[in-house]
Parts: sequence; C-alpha cells; structure tokens
Amino acid sequence: MTENAAVHYRCTDVSDMLRQAGLRPTRQRVSLAELLFSKGDRHISAELLHEEAVGAKVPVSLATVYNTLHQFTQAGLLREVAIDGTKTYFDTNTSDHHHFFIEGENKVVDIPGEGVGIGSVPKAPAGMEVVRVDVIVRVRPKA
Repeated sequence: MTENAAVHYRCTDVSDMLRQAGLRPTRQRVSLAELLFSKGDRHISAELLHEEAVGAKVPVSLATVYNTLHQFTQAGLLREVAIDGTKTYFDTNTSDHHHFFIEGENKVVDIPGEGVGIGSVPKAPAGMEVVRVDVIVRVRPKA
C-alpha cells in the first residue's frame, strides 16, 4: 500500500484525508471526495462522477471534476487507468494491481490477487526509472 493510500485509510473524514494529502479541503473537493471514497474501491470516469455530483445536488462543472480528479491523482489519493488513450478511469485503490477492461460495457474491474505475473521489465532509458507497470486485459462475453 502506498503511503498516501495508508493515509486514506487512517483518516476519519475526507477533510482530514485531503489535508494529509497536501490539499486544501475546499467545499467542492470535500463533496467530490465524499462521493468518490464513500463507496469503497471503485473505478470511475469524470463524466460518471459529474453525474453523481449533479444527482447529489453538488454544484460543480465537469471541468472542475476533471481538475479535482487530476489533483487527487497527483496527491496519491487516486490512480489513473487509461484505456486506449481515449477513456480514463480513476481508481480509488492506489495499491499495485492490474485490471480487466470489459469491452461493450466500458467497465474496469480489478484483477484479483496475484492474477498477473510479469516475467521481466525492460531497463528504463538513461536518466529514467520505471515507476509502475500497468496491465490491462481486455475481455468480452463469449459469443
């Protein structure tokens, strides 16, 4: 578990969680964090979070949702999962793990446990370091 993920689980409220992650707990950040983290581990797009916010009567624009999700990601509270460079999901589980992408449903789910083995990782280019290896396994219902 990352240090920031550990902070998330120790916090008693989202304002405290945001402060411990180095973010000022503005009204919009607190409202979005409550929507994000109150339902356990999940994968959510900015559009879906915006829909949830509108449904919860949180006055926030889609642009603010995007900005807030990226701020949460930079602070280590979320993990970004990019699918084909066209669709991005945000994962509240920041631990090292991999994902299934269910085609046709546009849904991301965690691959349980040690479901993926990585034999070797190429050496990073000069002056660079490998930060993380993300594996996304695309699945669909059998025909």
